[in-house]
Amino acid sequence: MKHCITIVTLLLVCSCASNKVIVDRKGVNMAQYEKDLVECRQYAEEVSVGEEVAEGAARGAVVGGVIGAAIGNSNTAGRVGGAGAAHGASRGLSKAEHEQKRVVRNCLRGRGYRVLN
Repeated sequence: MKHCITIVTLLLVCSCASNKVIVDRKGVNMAQYEKDLVECRQYAEEVSVGEEVAEGAARGAVVGGVIGAAIGNSNTAGRVGGAGAAHGASRGLSKAEHEQKRVVRNCLRGRGYRVLN
C-alpha cells in the first residue's frame, strides 16, 4: 500500500499536462488570444483532478482486493489491491486531464476561435 501512495503522489505531481490547444491563427489578435487562453485554462482548473484520482484509486483498490482475495490469501489481496489502486488512480488522472482539455477547447470555441486539435 505504501507503494500505491507513492504512485498516486507521483501521478498528481505529473498531472501538469499542458492543455496545448492549436487554433487557426489567421486573422486572430494574438494578444487577445493569450488572454482568452489564460481565462479558459482557469476554468479548466475547476475540474477536480485530486477527486478523480482518489475515486479511481478507491475503486481500483476494492476491485483488486476482491480479485486478490478470490485467487489467494490476505497478502495476495493486499498486493493486488495496491496494484488496482495505482491503476485506478492512473485512470482517474487520465479522465480528469481529458476533461480539462475539453473545457479549454470548448471555452475557446465559445469565444469564436477555430480549434484545430
